[in-house]
Amino acid sequence: MPEYLKKRFGGQRIRIYLSVLSLFLYAFTKISADIFSGAIFIQQALGLNIYVAVIALLAITALYTVTGGLAAVIYTDTLQTVIMIIGSFILMGFAFNEVGGYENMKEQYMTAVPSVTGNISAECFQPRPDAFNLFRDPITGDLPWPGLVFGLTVQTIWYWCTDQVIVQRCLSAKNLSHVKGGCILCAYLKLLPMFLMVFPGMISRILYPDVVACVDPAECQKYCGSSVACTNIAYPKLVVDLMPNGLRGLMLAVMLASLMSSLTSIFNSASTLFTMDIYTKIRPYAKERELMIAGRVFIVFLIGVSIAWIPVVQSAQSGQLFDYIQSIISYLAPPISAVFLLAIFCKRVNEPGAFYGLIIGLVVGLSRMITEFAYGTGNCVSPSNCPAIICGVHYLYFGLILFTISCIVIVGVSLVTKPIDDKHLHRLCWSLRNSTEERVDIEKDDWVNHEEEEMDTEESEEESGLCKKAVMCFCGLEKTKAVKLTTEEEEELKKKLTDTTEEPLWRNVVNINAIILLCVAVFFHGYFG
Repeated sequence: MPEYLKKRFGGQRIRIYLSVLSLFLYAFTKISADIFSGAIFIQQALGLNIYVAVIALLAITALYTVTGGLAAVIYTDTLQTVIMIIGSFILMGFAFNEVGGYENMKEQYMTAVPSVTGNISAECFQPRPDAFNLFRDPITGDLPWPGLVFGLTVQTIWYWCTDQVIVQRCLSAKNLSHVKGGCILCAYLKLLPMFLMVFPGMISRILYPDVVACVDPAECQKYCGSSVACTNIAYPKLVVDLMPNGLRGLMLAVMLASLMSSLTSIFNSASTLFTMDIYTKIRPYAKERELMIAGRVFIVFLIGVSIAWIPVVQSAQSGQLFDYIQSIISYLAPPISAVFLLAIFCKRVNEPGAFYGLIIGLVVGLSRMITEFAYGTGNCVSPSNCPAIICGVHYLYFGLILFTISCIVIVGVSLVTKPIDDKHLHRLCWSLRNSTEERVDIEKDDWVNHEEEEMDTEESEEESGLCKKAVMCFCGLEKTKAVKLTTEEEEELKKKLTDTTEEPLWRNVVNINAIILLCVAVFFHGYFG
């Protein structure tokens, strides 16, 4: 994705900015949250210390990420998806059977309160009256409906359309129909969490109100090691206490598989961003092997930063992991969404506009994020002292405001500066997407693989020892002779890689499925709204 911005706008500063910010977001949202989630489950299942659980999770995950790369990640993800869905359906069946069905769950949930409440206000431990509604009050709702519809849309543009972790998978597809089909299958699967995760989590509160719905700080500390809240252990608690022995092991495998699946994807994409967009600026003549080693060493550093951030994750946003992740994304991602959206659909946007939009957006977003962490997000029992003018705006509304500010700055600066010639924009923006003219890059790539040049020089090298060969093989660094292509073959390969034509049959199949999916999503929003 940073490479696209370089081709679209030229220059290095936007590409480097996006890479650094993406790595920052990975460390403080995706990696730290995933590690924390996995550690909670292992802690609940095995009774281990949370940091011992973290090390165990990372050791297993790193093993096949380091050795296999993107191919291993994709194959294991596919297998683990099947395991996750089967295990989650089994747990959902056990959970609904325990409470007597959906209607009984709705009744029992509204009365699920902890027995130890002290002198704490009832609004802090009673379920919300709108708990079974997706569209909640725009002022008093914990997820106000305008923020849900528009604010989350801004976040999802970043996450699903411009983030390296997701897009890297699409770029590995054979053709455009495969890309569309994969995205639609993913969207179908995304309909399931409401039934496989949300409802079982609510049932967990019904079955274990003193633990999952605890409100007294001392009680919460006793049950889950956090004085803020224990809602994060709702699903693991259900698995450990409700499932029989054999199925409990299956669900342990399911949960760890899902988290490792997510972590491996992030590690692989973070390594790619660091090596291609940052390390090559420091070492422009680095060989491919050096880049692979640098990427894997950087992953270790990123993991260390993420582990150090876990205590913040535990206490932020009233101890609710989902709210923590969404709030951080709302403070940092909207400028990125604005830049990509305008880069594709507005040909007039240029490099100065995009850069200053990103910088001003970052300053505004960081001002909210730093202030919030300095004062603490607080909770219902102990509210934060953060000034209302800064922290009083819901994070989803703030993300929407930040997106609007970024768009205004990007368009405004672009209009008063020089536009980019069309010869540099063929197939890089919507209006020129079908252009067949040759594109002239604003800047040439600043890194090329110099190993190919060295292969031409027949130098005798010492035969590597057995131990060295084993280490190189384990890390995916074994030497393989690449086939040297002629100029004509390279041009043909480039044409094939950039071909976006589709077979009419499969194009119609994926397009029809997209319409069906949209109708199903609208139905669910209407039914549960």
